[in-house]
Amino acid sequence: MSIDREPLRIGVLGAGSWGTTLALHLHGLGHRITLWEFRPDAVVRLRHDRENKEFLSGIPLPVTMEITSDLKTACTRKDIWLIVLPSHVVRSTVEKMAQFPLDDAIIVSATKGIENHTLYRMSEIYREVCPHWSPRKIAALSGPSLAREVCNQIPTSVVVASPALSTAQRAQHAFFSPTLRVYASQDLIGVELAGALKNVIALAAGICDGLGYGNNTKGALLTRGLAEITRLGTALGGKRVTFAGLSGMGDLITTCNSPYSRNRSVGEQIGKGQKLQDILSEMVMVAEGVRTSQSAYDLSRRHNVLMPITEETYYVLFHDKDPRIAVEHLMMRDLKVED
Repeated sequence: MSIDREPLRIGVLGAGSWGTTLALHLHGLGHRITLWEFRPDAVVRLRHDRENKEFLSGIPLPVTMEITSDLKTACTRKDIWLIVLPSHVVRSTVEKMAQFPLDDAIIVSATKGIENHTLYRMSEIYREVCPHWSPRKIAALSGPSLAREVCNQIPTSVVVASPALSTAQRAQHAFFSPTLRVYASQDLIGVELAGALKNVIALAAGICDGLGYGNNTKGALLTRGLAEITRLGTALGGKRVTFAGLSGMGDLITTCNSPYSRNRSVGEQIGKGQKLQDILSEMVMVAEGVRTSQSAYDLSRRHNVLMPITEETYYVLFHDKDPRIAVEHLMMRDLKVED
């Protein structure tokens, strides 16, 4: 099919590896991109180096891509606000964005996380902080999409979801390319939850890798992990089919197996005996699954949903439980009929 579209003005909020990747992808499609980074000193480096050496080294940033630390510049007169921030800074950033008129723009979230304490999805944070933003203008982008592979134009498929199909399709049309196939969905709840919760299972997968377990273990972990993600997701209003799709099973397979997955890598180091705080202190990038493990555990208890893998992962991360004991407890649970 031919690609016929007008260039859009897009503010990309967040210059981590995924935010930079999406900015590059959209710029390559002819859109006018403003990339926002909250640290002025980092903006100076990005402008000087024309490369994100901190998060995406070796990939040049075009001189025609605007880079700024001024939030007003990133948000004013835009067709799309693309939010690609760590989940724990989304609320504080959106509070500042609330002063800028949304006009006819749509909001696309590419953050995969669940806020601690409130247990809110990203779109729920937007609606609480900015009740004047119409829920029908909010979308979420998710799926198996490692940043480096997208940058290298390796064929990738993702899904964008919004309660309003027209909003999802608007984002779909803006993002799709010969190397990035984009599906539309109206299950915003399911897509957000699937994208966040799979990171918890990726941590568990990494722990198993670090312990030296094999393909039998990984296959069982992914299957039962998807079962408990689906249980919680449907209890919270997501559609079962979503969890078998790109944001669920697709992203789960990729994140649990890729050596480039931050969450899997953190889990692997834990499985090899390292302490979580030591691992995190040496990381530049954010492993969303760590915070999401706390949120997922709390959600499962709030809604009385059985999530044994999530529970054991939570205890390994936050209560220093021996990973081998955690696996033993999973294996020795009461026998059940497969659901």
